[in-house]
Order: sequence, then C-alpha cells, then structure tokens
Amino acid sequence: MDNASNRRYEPADEPLRIPAGDGLQLAATLRGGGGPSVLLAHGFGQTRQSWSATQARLAGDGYSSLAFDMRGHGTSDRNPVHSAYTAAQFIGDHAAAAAALGRSPVLVGASMGGLTGLLAQAQHRLFSALVLVDVTPRWETAGAQRIHAFMTAHPEGFDSFEHAAQVIADYLPHRRQRKTPAQLEHLLRPNQQERLQWHWDPRLLSEFIAGSEQFQDVVSDAAARIDVPVLLISGGRSDLVSDDTVAHFQQLVPHARHVRLPEASHMVAGDDNDAFTDTLLGFLRAQFPSSNPAPEPAVIRGPANGSALSESTSPGAPR
Repeated sequence: MDNASNRRYEPADEPLRIPAGDGLQLAATLRGGGGPSVLLAHGFGQTRQSWSATQARLAGDGYSSLAFDMRGHGTSDRNPVHSAYTAAQFIGDHAAAAAALGRSPVLVGASMGGLTGLLAQAQHRLFSALVLVDVTPRWETAGAQRIHAFMTAHPEGFDSFEHAAQVIADYLPHRRQRKTPAQLEHLLRPNQQERLQWHWDPRLLSEFIAGSEQFQDVVSDAAARIDVPVLLISGGRSDLVSDDTVAHFQQLVPHARHVRLPEASHMVAGDDNDAFTDTLLGFLRAQFPSSNPAPEPAVIRGPANGSALSESTSPGAPR
C-alpha cells in the first residue's frame, strides 16, 4: 500500500491535495527548483493562482514553492455546515502546508494569509522567515470596509464573465487591462440559477471576516514574538496599510524590513508582479546567499497528527 507520508512528487505545476488536521483537503500547486522552499498563502477572496507568475520566477531562480487554496477558497474543501470557520483552523492549515513541503519554508503571506501565517509562526515556529504582503497587525478601518463592500456587492452573482470583469475593473481602476474569461475561471463558479458566483464560501464573511478586527491585539502580541527575518512589502496605493500601521508594526518587530511599491494597491502581487517578485527574490537571496542547489524532488508529506522602490528598516535589521 502506498504510504502518503513517504510519497514523492516531481516538482511540477500540477494540483495536489494536502490533508488538513481536521480531515479537509487543501488544493495546492507545487513548483520546483529543488532549492530552498517557499510557502505562498493568498489573501481573502483569492486563490493559489494569484501566485502563478511568482511561482514561475521562483522556479527559474532555483526555489521550490507551494501555493495552496485556503479552506473555503478555490478548489480546497469548505467547512461542513456544523463547523464555523476559525483562526485556529487556518493556523492548522498553514502547519499542514508547511509539513507538506517537508522543510522549514519561507512564508509569503498576503493579507489574510499573512495574518494567519504570522499567528502560526508565533505558535508553532513553522517558518525560517516571513514575507508579509500588504498586511500589518493593525489596519485602516476604511480600507477594510471598502474591501468588504466589494465582496458583498453581488450576492446574486454575475450574469457573465464580462459582467464580473467590469465589476473588478471598476473596483481596480488603476489597472490597465481587464480580466479575461480565462483569468476569471478559477475565481467564479456557476450556481443553480446558472449565474456566476465567487469561488469562496460566503459563510467566511459572517463567521470569520466580520469579526476579524477583534484579532488586532492578538496579532500584535504574536508579531512581538517573531524572531526570524521579516520583510513587509506594502502597496503605495493601499488603503489598508498606512504609515501609521507600518510604524506600529516596526515597533513590534524592530528587525523587520519594509519595502513599499508605489504603483501597487492592496493587491500587490496582482498590481505590480514584476516589482513584487524582484523584491521577494532579493530578500530570498539575502537569506540563502550560498544556495545553488542541485535540483531534487520536493517531498510531500501529510501533516503530523518595472517600479521604483522605497524602503525603511530599523538599524541592525537581519537581512
């Protein structure tokens, strides 16, 4: 009988299923380089495909990476009706995904993926370094309200891919190109009325997102316990992360580096992927200066039971 804990997958751009601690299955994509490993966790309402361009460049630079759909998103399982979504579940999912890589990866977490990853690191020390993408332990309420309004604006769904593309374009007017139907396929799914709805479980809004502001003190306490290298990449056009929230974060994590991408909004990797990935690769090269690994298969294990840049960093910050 095949032993899942010893199963090896060739590094490839193909879907995997990772068992979470409570039995749910998380959809993931592994891409290899064979070198140091990177775990990519998306934000609320996104999918692992938001990292596709970055994964391709990571592989080209010799890094292995695993991007996964958070529970209730994309093609990962949704919670059963009797089980509300909780922070503890997302923390456990980070642990399962990190264990799947079989190493101590660098976490790259955007928005919700960064917040829950930061909590996971404080509790379980899963990661060798953290890259937080436009997320800080405190955030601007007006920006959070704007995101919530967008996510709840069309509960009945969309009548076509073109309709959804127009709604996204209105929300992100700074982007020059509209989403194509092919780009939207992983973000939308047909409902029983043959309309297109967002891929994520709507219960997430009432069970997890609606009360997320109460976690700001918890996340702040967790941030103060982080002792691995940290990079914060923020968007210059973000209405969620501000000078004030960055300053608070740097008080909690004085060794953290901060790079602001002026042309990006909260959707940093989608707005300016070249600049984002350039910044990420620079950080990774600093963490692994002598790494020039020979390619080898990554091991997948089940869980145990361009733009100008502006940078700020505290003196003596680890690179």
